[in-house]
Amino acid sequence: MGLRKHLRAEKLKEEKKTQYFARLCNCPTSPRKMRLVADLIRGKEVNRALGILKFTKKEAAERLEKLLLSAINNWQAKNEGARLEDSNLFVKSINVDSGRMLKRLRPAPQGRGHRIRKRSNHVTIYVDSKIENQ
Repeated sequence: MGLRKHLRAEKLKEEKKTQYFARLCNCPTSPRKMRLVADLIRGKEVNRALGILKFTKKEAAERLEKLLLSAINNWQAKNEGARLEDSNLFVKSINVDSGRMLKRLRPAPQGRGHRIRKRSNHVTIYVDSKIENQ
């Protein structure tokens, strides 16, 4: 039983070495707004995705642009000999999950209080090379 767990853990470690990703935690934007921008670049080639994010007027686009550049730099750090132009990098997947929620009270009429939920999110971008997949 212990040997199987050990082998599985080793396999997961090896898979993690071949994945190139960047993670943004507790970004103070609602997940719904972030998903609108994330859907624009899912599955796109990296240079095209950067162009889309540069000219999108939403605040979430700036944060995703920095995150995508970080994922590209992580890919370059693991593949020092490879050139970025020849690798055909693309956005393999992008996940937007809800983060912590700050709860506040806003005064309401007749002595009541309405609860305000300030949402945040976690974003993870995976990039991959089309050359390795073939």
